[in-house]
Amino acid sequence: MDLQEFTLSSLEISEEKFGRIYSFVDFGNVNYWYERDERDAEDMALQSGDKLVIGIEKLASFLRLFSDNRRFYYGIDLRNKKSIHITKLARDNFNKSITKPIQRIKHYLEDGEEKNTTRDINEDLRGKYIYIPKCNFDVEICVDAIRFLDKYDTLCLMSSDADFDYLFEFIRRQKKRVILISSGYVMKDLKNKADLNINAQRIKGLITFIKQKSRLK
Repeated sequence: MDLQEFTLSSLEISEEKFGRIYSFVDFGNVNYWYERDERDAEDMALQSGDKLVIGIEKLASFLRLFSDNRRFYYGIDLRNKKSIHITKLARDNFNKSITKPIQRIKHYLEDGEEKNTTRDINEDLRGKYIYIPKCNFDVEICVDAIRFLDKYDTLCLMSSDADFDYLFEFIRRQKKRVILISSGYVMKDLKNKADLNINAQRIKGLITFIKQKSRLK
């Protein structure tokens, strides 16, 4: 048994059961899966100043093990070099990268929040605030999942967003299967509508690398 066969067997993903698989990555959600993890994929404590980051190439390689088509959804921030870099890597490694400009939501800081943020802090008459990027791809993912319905037997979604509950219900009525890869708290109804649930901790070693944290300002 080679590495690919071992990985798919351990995750219980088989071609006999799931057939043709299309994957949809809600990266705005996925990007934060390991943000608070304190241990690496080998269950070793991370060193001070280290954090786990999802590698776009590694993520694509993992999905390529079982997925015929891989689609990546992410909001682009033209002021942020990291956002632009992520978008470029996604275009190079996924079958399709769907982007749109993010919105900036003003969030006023409460006691204790200021010391825990790495974002630029602004201030007006109401107090100190940061801008939080917001970009939702629920509609785009749902439309594409329906648009390509005849091309796959199984939809694989990487997201923990409860808003996809209704999409799963529709997909199942079309006699298709659903694989959900998610992290943290996930609504029970969403998990119950999936044929296979994979906790993101199980694939940590396949899609992340260790990076030095940015220094607090």
